[in-house]
Amino acid sequence: MLAFAARRLLVSLGLVWVVASLVFLVIHLIPGDPAELLLSQGGIAPDPAAVEELRERLGLNEPLWAQYLTYMGGLLRGDFGLSLQDEHPIAEEIALRLPRTLELVGMAGLLAVIFGVPLGIAAAMRAGGALDRILSAWAGFALSVPVFVVGTLAVLVLAQQLKLVSAGGYVPLARDPGRHLALLMMPAATIAVGLGAVVFRVMRSSVLEVLEREHVRAAQARGLAPAAIIRRHVLRNALTPVVTVVALHLGSLLGGTVLVEFVFNWPGLSGYLVRAVEARDYPEVLGIVLVISTLFVLLNFLVDLLYAVIDPRVRHG
Repeated sequence: MLAFAARRLLVSLGLVWVVASLVFLVIHLIPGDPAELLLSQGGIAPDPAAVEELRERLGLNEPLWAQYLTYMGGLLRGDFGLSLQDEHPIAEEIALRLPRTLELVGMAGLLAVIFGVPLGIAAAMRAGGALDRILSAWAGFALSVPVFVVGTLAVLVLAQQLKLVSAGGYVPLARDPGRHLALLMMPAATIAVGLGAVVFRVMRSSVLEVLEREHVRAAQARGLAPAAIIRRHVLRNALTPVVTVVALHLGSLLGGTVLVEFVFNWPGLSGYLVRAVEARDYPEVLGIVLVISTLFVLLNFLVDLLYAVIDPRVRHG
C-alpha cells in the first residue's frame, strides 16, 4: 500500500508541476500586452509611462525563462504576489476564501452521497417497480434544472415566503457555529440536488451490474438475506464508480460554484475569481486558477488511494 501511495504521489506532484507550467504559458500566450489590458479603461489608451511601470512591476520586461523561474520560485514559497487592485497579498486572500468554498463543496458532496447512495440501492433492488420509476423520474428532473434556478427557488420559497431560513450570507464558524451551519445548508443542498441525482443514477446502475455477477447469484441461491447480500457482496464493488463520479464532480465544483455563491452571497473562492477576472487582475487570476487546478490533481490522488482501499486489486495493477 505504501509503495502504491508513493508512486501515485510522485505522479501527482509531476502533474502539479505540469499544471503550474501550463497556467504560466497560457497566460503568456494570451494576445496583447497584459499591462496595457489591465490599465485600459473604457477603450481609452493608457499612459505609456504607466504601462511601462506596470510591466516593470510584473516582471514582464524580463526574458520568459527568467519570468518562469521567478514564478516557480514564488510558488515554492507559497507566494502568489500582490493584487493589482489593492496590493493585498493574494495568498492571504486565497487562504481566507478557499476553506469556505471547500466547506460548501464538501457539504454538498456529503449530502449527495447520504441521499444518493441509499436511494440508488433501493431503486436497484426494486428495479422496474413503482419506487424505481418515481426515483428515476426525480433524478431526471433534478439533472435538467440548472443550479441557479434551484437556488433562486429555494430563496424565494423557503426564505422569502415561508421564512424558514435566511436568504443567504456568511457568519464565521468560530463566532456562531449554529448560524454558520444554517447559512451553509441551503447553498450546499442546492448543489447537492443535481449531484445527488448523478450519484443515484450511478449507484443504481452499479448495483444492478454487481447483482448479475456469479458470486452474488450464488449468495442469493443459498438464501442469504437481501440486506446481507448488499452489505457483504454488493456495496464495496458498487461504490467504486460512485467514488469516481463524486470526485470528478467535486473537482469541477471547486471553480464552478460561482452562481451558487452569488445567489446566496457566500464569500468563497469562485466569487473572488469572478472579481479578479472583471478587474483584469493578472496575478490574482493566475493564483486562483493554479490553486483550483492543483486541488483537482490532489483530489484525484486521494481518489486513487481510496480505490486501493475499496478494491485491493488496484494497488497491484
